Amino acid sequence: MKKLISLLIVLVIVSSIFMGCTGNEDTTGSEPNADTNTKSNDSIQIKIACVGNEDHQSTIMAKNFQEELEKLYDGNLEIDIYANASLGGEREAAEGVKLGTIQMTVVTTDGTLPAWVPDTQIMSIPYLYETKEQAYELLDGVITEYLNPKFEEQGFKHLGFGELGFRHFTNNIKEIKTAADMRGLSIRVQEAPIWFALIDSLKASAVPVSFNELYTALQQGMVDGQENPIASIYTSKFNEVQKYLTLDGHTYAPVSMIMNKDFYDGLPEDLQSAIDQAAKNAVPRQREAINNIEEQYLQELKDAGMIVTKPDKSTFIEATKDIYKLEEVQRLVNPEFVELIIDSKK
Repeated sequence: MKKLISLLIVLVIVSSIFMGCTGNEDTTGSEPNADTNTKSNDSIQIKIACVGNEDHQSTIMAKNFQEELEKLYDGNLEIDIYANASLGGEREAAEGVKLGTIQMTVVTTDGTLPAWVPDTQIMSIPYLYETKEQAYELLDGVITEYLNPKFEEQGFKHLGFGELGFRHFTNNIKEIKTAADMRGLSIRVQEAPIWFALIDSLKASAVPVSFNELYTALQQGMVDGQENPIASIYTSKFNEVQKYLTLDGHTYAPVSMIMNKDFYDGLPEDLQSAIDQAAKNAVPRQREAINNIEEQYLQELKDAGMIVTKPDKSTFIEATKDIYKLEEVQRLVNPEFVELIIDSKK
């Protein structure tokens, strides 16, 4: 009897071990390394953060990208655009993309991105681009080739450059006809050292203020003025708190579409291809849209009472011509990169 009981116990133990092993094999599934972004039954979610309002250039870029991607990819995809800095300012949006908490954002290229890719401040070198067409050619060619590896090193997939436009000064103190008239003004700038060098060369004072706080800063007189493209000035209603617009076009400003690289790399190849093509299609659409409406915006700013001046641009060029040679700027932007751009224009 004792032997029979012992035998039964052994059989029970062996049976339990066998059933346990079988259960473990079933729970692993047929795809042990499957990424959650690529499961066919799951919706792939892409959150796009934008600081501007629904009519801002960055938001238009995001909407165009969304439309193009939805046309190209028929998989289970959910794209949500968060405008009006609802996910934070440009710094927070870019950090979110880097960390992977936000899949994608559209931000000013030379605004917050220099924190990770200093050479993006090539766009802050004043009077480097003479026309938009020249800027497009350089951005889509030599600049993309130079910067893309640097973006990837920082965990970003750079999808393309959209349009902000040539940047111009506004202020609420006086009309600006020459560079000398800038002396003494406090000007809001993006938080990047090269912008401080630009304003300093004009004998004005640079004050960093986040874009989503800029209207209030101008309204309360925390700063005398700011600088932005015409479309940004109009859609942000800066004319309500600024009297003078100076069309000096000191820099050409693009926006960058960036995606978390790990997120991108974890997507199916067909979706990666669709994302690449959607960005390629969206860029010229957005540029054309902004160009078409910029003259209308300028006229409406004039009609609203803004005093618009075309200054003696040569005085601004002369005052800022050696900025890229400054030691503090060379630590940020490789002077050989600047020379590459200059040579590419010839």
